[in-house]
Amino acid sequence: MINSLPRPDFSRLGPVAGSKVVVAGGCGGIGSALVKSCVENDLRVAVLDLPQSLERHPPPASTLCIGVNGTEEQSVRSAFREIEAQWQHIDHLCFLIGFTLVPPAALEEVTLRQWEDILSGNLRAAFLLTRAAVPLLRKRGGTIVTVSSGLGFSVLKGFGPYGAAKAGLVALTKSLAAEHAPSIRANAVAPSAILTGFMGGGTGRGGDDPKTWEWFAEKTPAYLPLIPLGRLAVPDDVVGPILFLMSEAARFMTGQTLHVKGGRITP
Repeated sequence: MINSLPRPDFSRLGPVAGSKVVVAGGCGGIGSALVKSCVENDLRVAVLDLPQSLERHPPPASTLCIGVNGTEEQSVRSAFREIEAQWQHIDHLCFLIGFTLVPPAALEEVTLRQWEDILSGNLRAAFLLTRAAVPLLRKRGGTIVTVSSGLGFSVLKGFGPYGAAKAGLVALTKSLAAEHAPSIRANAVAPSAILTGFMGGGTGRGGDDPKTWEWFAEKTPAYLPLIPLGRLAVPDDVVGPILFLMSEAARFMTGQTLHVKGGRITP
């Protein structure tokens, strides 16, 4: 049985050329870098993001772009109906949608509306998008990669709602892995702080406005000594791990979380 398995192409640690990849949140910092890499590696890419994000940060012309609100069930269903009409199946889904409070706030200062917004935008959206993707992934087998956060494991003051949502995303990913093996593999990536518009709250929420970065700029000097590699992450630091988890080189990995934290201690 073991000897009958085809050997992966270790010269290409990413999806096979021509694979159909859906990137949810493809206009954000990591999403844009991932889409660019997928296109450069001859993958077919569908970018799902808010209509205003698609307009402000247009993906490459070769991609299939679909405006979607990841927290609205009908919007998500409509997006995947369009994908199915165009492609019939998909091979990979990467979930990158998410945002946080700016500036961060202690839990007793967080309003119920803010709490629900963060949980909805990070976790409800993940549930709706992965649920809609599963039937298209199951047709030929495929992968789901969710992007969680180091804050889901190593909690920092002021990030209670976001940390709770990202911890929940890891649990959701493990559930997807358990329920859909062996036809679908599901893994998570958990990065540390990344230099993107997310640091201003989220690209789709005005996070590319430099004024919203002020809080993080003030905290960065104190944060850097905690990172053994001595710098904040950039989007390309996360793209490689995502592509690896989608690839056949990771074919015996499911239900796992790959930490991309520059050497910070991980539980």
